[in-house]
Amino acid sequence: MLRIHHLLTALSTLLVVGCANVGYYAQALNGQLEVYAQSRPIEDVVADPAVDAKVKDKLNQVLGIREYASHELGLPYNDSYRVYADLKRPYVLWNVFATPEFSLKPTEWCFIVTGCVAYRGYFSQRDAEAFAAKLRAEGADVYVGGVTAYSTLGWFRDPLLNTTINRPIPEIAGLIFHELAHQRLYVRGDTAFSESFAMTIELEGMRRWLKANGAPDDYEKYETKLKRYEEFAALVMKHRDRLEVLYESGANVDQKRAGKALIFSELRAEYAQLKERWNGYSGFDGWFAQNLNNAHLISLGMYHRHVPALQALLARNRGNLAAFYQAAEDLGRLPSVERVAALNTLLPTPTAALEKPQF
Repeated sequence: MLRIHHLLTALSTLLVVGCANVGYYAQALNGQLEVYAQSRPIEDVVADPAVDAKVKDKLNQVLGIREYASHELGLPYNDSYRVYADLKRPYVLWNVFATPEFSLKPTEWCFIVTGCVAYRGYFSQRDAEAFAAKLRAEGADVYVGGVTAYSTLGWFRDPLLNTTINRPIPEIAGLIFHELAHQRLYVRGDTAFSESFAMTIELEGMRRWLKANGAPDDYEKYETKLKRYEEFAALVMKHRDRLEVLYESGANVDQKRAGKALIFSELRAEYAQLKERWNGYSGFDGWFAQNLNNAHLISLGMYHRHVPALQALLARNRGNLAAFYQAAEDLGRLPSVERVAALNTLLPTPTAALEKPQF
């Protein structure tokens, strides 16, 4: 059950310390209360004659996925994802990412619970866009991305939302594994490590769940989709590295601006070639349809930067999730620089991306 006193305690703390972000926290607390007010136990939703039969069928499957997550993957056993909320909108949150014009170092904002993170979330798209406009006016590269699911890190009862219910069941399973992983381990102030940990559990959980519960070709389809995503990520990261070299060079402002435009143009051209190899698969067209800038690259780096190292750690523990969780927690207790160094040693060939923290 949602513990309302946590909300009151948090708000009281803000007032006592005279926090300059009271307005921002107030919208976050109000947004969380709105989600809570719309949440109902899945069993009640399934029993409601007014609910669409397809939604009921998926929710019944979600209950099975939720049991699998705790019993087979060792993820928290609580009320999260045993409730459902229809918010009547396509996204639950809108995250704002920002960087300087000639840097891939994200702007960070620091909060009471999460520590410093490379995004600022709003429950209102209008508020997110207003904040983004302010940052753009200051000369920053900015990206506003809609969020279909998020975790309160175990503080509250997280519902499955209408924003994700229309996805295929395997994708819903991956989302649940990912968000519950945040409840299992979250390192304040290290978004890249926390997101990479959750992504590692999502990928491993999907592999195991599909093997045990999917149709004969579901896992093959999942592997194909995963391979395409990895190729997409590798393509973007290649050009991200080129941008970093450009920004750290001695080029003047005009040269950097022209070089930046050229690199993004070549990124689009190589994506077109990649699509040809995929026989026209267009799953990433929406991302490339945007007016791309540095800020669009931030979230991709956050979610995947440490995944290879953490997968290597899981393999070192012979797939034993309990041992992996303990090892990951040990990493999480290290100072940031030591954590990066330890992750670096897990890889067969240390990469430049891991030699210095990006976030």
